[in-house]
Amino acid sequence: MHDSLQCFKAGIFQALAHPTRIAIIELLRDGGEVPVSAVYERLGLEQSNVSQHLAVLRSKHLVQTRKEGNQVFYSLRDKIIGQVLDLMREYFHSHLTESLELLNEMRSVLPVPEATSITSN
Repeated sequence: MHDSLQCFKAGIFQALAHPTRIAIIELLRDGGEVPVSAVYERLGLEQSNVSQHLAVLRSKHLVQTRKEGNQVFYSLRDKIIGQVLDLMREYFHSHLTESLELLNEMRSVLPVPEATSITSN
């Protein structure tokens, strides 16, 4: 039913389907090549937690590593993934703006419910 390209795309979106992994991608997008210690320090997360998320991103070839001495540096394999996140932010912002406009229109049409007061004796 699904072709291999669709399955590949789904795997990429699965890898991006966690806020921590998105934060890592955004950090690497903005910071370029970053030592792994800076990733967990800047995100305020435990090293083991970050390592698990980086493993997911590595398995989908979204990030790459470079070792220098005993330090491991991470970077985006392709900067396009950062652009994808930027486009998604624009998409969400556009639809959020539409939703807020619709809510404002509804407020002007719908009656405002009366406030109920609770009195104590």
